[in-house]
Amino acid sequence: MTDQKLIRNFAIIAHIDHGKSTLADRIIQLCEGVSEREMREQFLDNMDLERERGITIKAQTVRLNYRAPDGTEYTLNLIDTPGHVDFSYEVSRSLKACEGCLLLVDASQGVEAQTLANVYLALDHDLEIIPVLNKVDLPAAEPERVMEEIENVIGLDATDALMISAKTGQGVGDVLEAIVKRVPAPKGDPKAPLQALLVDSWYDQYLGVVTLTRVFDGTLKPGTRARMLGTRALHDVSEVGTFNPRRTKAKQLGPGELGYLIAGIKDIDETQVGDTITDEANPCAKPLEGYKPSVPVVFCGLFPADAGDYEDLRDALGKLRLNDSSFQFEPESSPALGFGFRCGFLGLLHLEIIQERLEREYDLDLITTAPSVVYRVMQRNGEVLELHNPTDLPDPVHIEAIEEPWIKATVMVPDQFLGNVLKLCEERRGRQVDLTYAGDRAMVVYNLPLNEVVYDFYDRLKSVTSGYASFDYHMEGYHEGDLVKLDILVNGEKVDAMALIVHRSQAEPRGRSVCQRLKDLIPRQLFKVAVQAAIGGKVVARETVPAMRKDVTAKCYGGDITRKRKLLEKQKAGKKKMRQFGKVEIPQSAFLAALKMEEE
Repeated sequence: MTDQKLIRNFAIIAHIDHGKSTLADRIIQLCEGVSEREMREQFLDNMDLERERGITIKAQTVRLNYRAPDGTEYTLNLIDTPGHVDFSYEVSRSLKACEGCLLLVDASQGVEAQTLANVYLALDHDLEIIPVLNKVDLPAAEPERVMEEIENVIGLDATDALMISAKTGQGVGDVLEAIVKRVPAPKGDPKAPLQALLVDSWYDQYLGVVTLTRVFDGTLKPGTRARMLGTRALHDVSEVGTFNPRRTKAKQLGPGELGYLIAGIKDIDETQVGDTITDEANPCAKPLEGYKPSVPVVFCGLFPADAGDYEDLRDALGKLRLNDSSFQFEPESSPALGFGFRCGFLGLLHLEIIQERLEREYDLDLITTAPSVVYRVMQRNGEVLELHNPTDLPDPVHIEAIEEPWIKATVMVPDQFLGNVLKLCEERRGRQVDLTYAGDRAMVVYNLPLNEVVYDFYDRLKSVTSGYASFDYHMEGYHEGDLVKLDILVNGEKVDAMALIVHRSQAEPRGRSVCQRLKDLIPRQLFKVAVQAAIGGKVVARETVPAMRKDVTAKCYGGDITRKRKLLEKQKAGKKKMRQFGKVEIPQSAFLAALKMEEE
């Protein structure tokens, strides 16, 4: 068992693209975790998706051996965390298994919104925070200004901040020394009853469920009858070990160690992230404090393009949820799209990543409905209904009020773009809370309705600030709003999959844009097709798909005009009858195109 005094558990936290994965690569190289031949960029990013987008999606852990200048051998457990706001749940989970963290800040860009959010997470977990300024080798680097920002905006003492360049390796040795000296060693009693935290889990088709575990007390070894205190599941541990960075078997895991356990678990519901693992023969007195459950903020429907793939989609969602416990799903059906699932996500990027992973890793062809948020409907009988799907909205006569979720958004932006940001937030029904300056950068805090943010807020924010703004948010609560259900009708028939809940002031422009898109996507029929957006019985926007024209007068060679008129009148009557009884089949390709445009 490793001596606890020589173990250091730490995570790297930062805003997206500030160099976390590059620093992790340099630390692995310095500790000789892998050979030069095996080394590659973004070593801990295992998914093709992570490499293509250049972002970390899943927090990854690696155990390294570091020999200090005085000859002491330390064991370092490093967790590389994501930076995007949608994956802050991964960061929160990772910090629970650590005693300290490296706060990485880009010396040219300074403190960003997500930097701030991650620091608050670390402070909540009472961790030792080591400020590190990265990219100091760039011509645009301003370490003095950034140190001042860290002190003014975050409130951390940055006088002993480390200056490094993760790309060139400059100063990375000092980072390792700081970890050893400043991050406290874990505490725990190896003789006490086993108490271990289930940090993460994923599905392996050969081994079943593999569980990442942090041991706080006692020892975990093969043969232990492991009891999950939350789910009450009981399993015999067949293998324990660590990631060095390859999976490496160990005889046992002691207090302070971070490793995996394999127990032939097949049922994914038995390994809930945040659960406490103990020994059935000698159980601990009480469970560890787990994680706050993640709260999905964006919902959408996922339907297989081929109805026969429904079971495959259900299996894929179950396995993926084990790999990413922050999204939720439940079955739903739609008259237009058939059977599928209503899924909840932490944000739009999270939605996009999950959809792409399902399509790539499980070879599925999916249709995604327009993203929406959860509303609270206060009914006249006193009941409160949580509304995930706009089609489930009760009749307006039964509704007392509708509440929508609001967020507290923090935007960091250079002051020359401040006017654009304020204008955008006001357009989205925002209420300004705070505005402060740190040098030539402004920090704006706004309360915004989540529905307005889900639509295209982030893209617009990047557009009006030339990409310089950074954005972070957290849920603020529910507030009553003047909200209405916008139905889309094609030839007088409601299309459930395209129903929206919008603010009354936005209903007409949103309805018009959906109608215009559908007009171009619905195939032409032998009769005119009306595409309408309606609030209750009131139509607020309309477009018409023109009819295909059949030349019924082609057989008339000359003769009296009345012959042609008679044929045209007969055609007109036929078209009128068709319009009355005709059915318009909207192809799924049109749904897909319209919904994709809706997301954009």
